[in-house]
Amino acid sequence: MNQLQTDIEQRVAEIEPAIEVLAVERSGATLRVFIDHPEGVTLAHTERVARALADLRGGDSLEVSSPGPRRPLAKPEHFRRFVGRRARVRVAAGCESFTQRDLTGELVGASTDEVTLAVPDGVVAIPYAAIERSHLLED
Repeated sequence: MNQLQTDIEQRVAEIEPAIEVLAVERSGATLRVFIDHPEGVTLAHTERVARALADLRGGDSLEVSSPGPRRPLAKPEHFRRFVGRRARVRVAAGCESFTQRDLTGELVGASTDEVTLAVPDGVVAIPYAAIERSHLLED
């Protein structure tokens, strides 16, 4: 996890402890923050988070949203929560243990060190350190 995401998580925890920051992405001049809430994300949640992060954006645009059906998976507890669901995992460039960078399959396990994915060619264990990004797929 990078320092920007850590800073954002701390700020959000101060204003709304029940909101979880799922992912933070910077794409060009846009900062995207995906949040979740046990009772669902409301417009009020996104507005409060956007106000709390306004000074971080500088000249960039800020987008705060719920994860939707393609929910990002970033932490071991995210993977554990969705065992049995289909996901896409992108392995970081340079990981020699993998012949493909994008793996799609059913989440069949998640330990503290790795996620296990059933792909068409078999079952593969992917260390969290090797994951560049991942998300659920729509059923």
